[in-house]
Amino acid sequence: MRMFSFFFLFSFPSASLFLLTFLILPLPTAFQGPTSFHVIQISSFANSTWAQNQGSGWLGDLQIHGWDSISGTAIFLKPWSKGNFSNEEVTELEELFRVYLVGFIRVIQDHVSEFQMKYPFEIQGIAGCELHSEEATVSFLRGALGGLDFLSFKNDSCVPAPEGGSRAQRFCTRITQYQVKPEAWLSSGPSPGPGRLLLVCHVSGFYPKPIWVRWMQGEQEQLGTQQGDVLPNVDGTWYLRVTLDVAAGEAAGLTCQVKHSSLGGQDIILYWGHPTSIGVICLVIIVPSLILLLCLALWFLRRWSYQNIP
Repeated sequence: MRMFSFFFLFSFPSASLFLLTFLILPLPTAFQGPTSFHVIQISSFANSTWAQNQGSGWLGDLQIHGWDSISGTAIFLKPWSKGNFSNEEVTELEELFRVYLVGFIRVIQDHVSEFQMKYPFEIQGIAGCELHSEEATVSFLRGALGGLDFLSFKNDSCVPAPEGGSRAQRFCTRITQYQVKPEAWLSSGPSPGPGRLLLVCHVSGFYPKPIWVRWMQGEQEQLGTQQGDVLPNVDGTWYLRVTLDVAAGEAAGLTCQVKHSSLGGQDIILYWGHPTSIGVICLVIIVPSLILLLCLALWFLRRWSYQNIP
């Protein structure tokens, strides 16, 4: 439960932001070129029983969304700021934000003493993205405590701010403790047709759920990459299968690249065409078997020797 709480604390703003970015797709033609969208959250904690959240959404320097903390509903400040969402979809989004904001307050109140915070205090957060003309997206998330920078996320990794001191360092350490690094391996799937290969990249055992996996040729992402559903493992981690259909002669030099918050910016890169050698496979299979046979032989000889003692 605590693992969920901490993941919920630092990941939900960006997840909510991902949903909200669709609001800016049907903007008026006056908005051209690079566009930034961000959400601001201000949470005030008066004591252990009273706290309040304020929220707003901004397109550049223009506020287009507000948040009614009493009713727990969104305020659309422009005729077009609702985007293409239906009333039912807006209701679902509002419920997500209500759950997040209530959970945020509870998590902070549960860890006030651990991080040596004294009432009253205020937490400010900003999460957003920049959409460029090439459809490239750059996201950001920063948090402040009492008006001073506390932490930020860079390449999905928590970075404590100098102003945050040891408290921010402990917080980032705690977040990192609730991440599990993925394991990845390659295989071939059923042939899609004559002269073609189906390359399969398996990624398993990672937590939290958000992950980026692509087949690459150098720095170029392969457009034929097909990503399956992210499926749960029995231990609460996740599994993903990503495939690529290529001509047999074009597979050399392809790599599977994995980005995940637990990796600290050190991506996993697997090279197709560099399979594990037969010798290594033999060692992995044969050596344990030889050890087992040796143990059985020693046990048999020892028992036989005891039986032949006069």
